[in-house]
Amino acid sequence: MPFELPDLPYAHDALAGNGMSKETLEYHHDIHHNAYVTNGNKAIEGTEWANKSLEEIIAGTYDPHAVAQSGIFNNISQLWNHNQFWEMMSPGKTAMPSEVEKALKDNFGSVDDFKKEFAAAGAGQFGSGWAWLVRAKDGSLKITKTENGVNPVCFGQTALLGCDVWEHSYYIDFRNKRPAYLDNFLNSLVNWENVASRM
Repeated sequence: MPFELPDLPYAHDALAGNGMSKETLEYHHDIHHNAYVTNGNKAIEGTEWANKSLEEIIAGTYDPHAVAQSGIFNNISQLWNHNQFWEMMSPGKTAMPSEVEKALKDNFGSVDDFKKEFAAAGAGQFGSGWAWLVRAKDGSLKITKTENGVNPVCFGQTALLGCDVWEHSYYIDFRNKRPAYLDNFLNSLVNWENVASRM
């Protein structure tokens, strides 16, 4: 059964007061995300991946040695990434649950140190990609950055938080100021209850 574009978990203008405009969501969700769905379905049609889950396709088509990933991987991984991204944000500023705060302090020293390291990863990702907070295979929390559509599924990690640093995610609202976008994401957009649910 073909993959479908999921509805946003809030209205297109719901994040406007938090720094992500209705126009950004209309372009990012309705056009960019939808293109990954459409192109991903076309790419897997008639292949061994046609009836597999997103995670199975990502893990099965990721090539760590490739200069460029396949069309199947690129579209399906970006479909998955965006499915997570919308859920990781909230219209209302959510308080950080105590278990998340403790985990961040235990792994990074403090919440502020976590935010600095996460923002640095996102700002330091050359070109398009993502910044992630992940649970590694050994159970520890780590901050990673990935190029293009590569994501934690490729490495057997659990994505707890991800921030899209492709220009289409922030250019309408922040122009070329990626660090400002990342600061706003961490302090005004993250749904910390969602992060807790992934832990």
